[in-house]
Amino acid sequence: MKLKNSIFILLTVIAFSSCDKKKVFDEYKTVGSAWHKDSVITFDLPILDSTKRYNLFINLRDNNNYQYNNLFLIVSIEKPNGYTKVDTLEYQMASPDGTILGEGFTDIKESKLLYKEKVRFRGKYKVSIKQAVRETGKVPGVELLEGITDVGLRIEKIE
Repeated sequence: MKLKNSIFILLTVIAFSSCDKKKVFDEYKTVGSAWHKDSVITFDLPILDSTKRYNLFINLRDNNNYQYNNLFLIVSIEKPNGYTKVDTLEYQMASPDGTILGEGFTDIKESKLLYKEKVRFRGKYKVSIKQAVRETGKVPGVELLEGITDVGLRIEKIE
């Protein structure tokens, strides 16, 4: 019986890992139990094929301690020539009833959020992500954003 279970688990792992043919880059960095407003998560991207186009995603792991409906991020992408493009992004993180959105069977949910489509890379790039959540009617940002545990960046090739 143990042999059958082991074979089943092995086949399941192989099946899930082989389904991810689009993945070019996928990395997470932990922010601990709360993401400080001054903490910048940085990803140094590998040199990618300049003849292909890619989609970029921001991946987040969060839990029920996240108390807001939306998430605001400031994301910058630095090109090899030093030019930096900065975007302010907003993502819905909870349904109207307060249920955290995302995939997962436990209280930790994973969200794959579209950042850029059909990007072509020429050289070495750097992506930086910073949280910019503010409470309604308040100017200063939330100093410690609870509920976000990991921030990731994923790049997929377009077939």
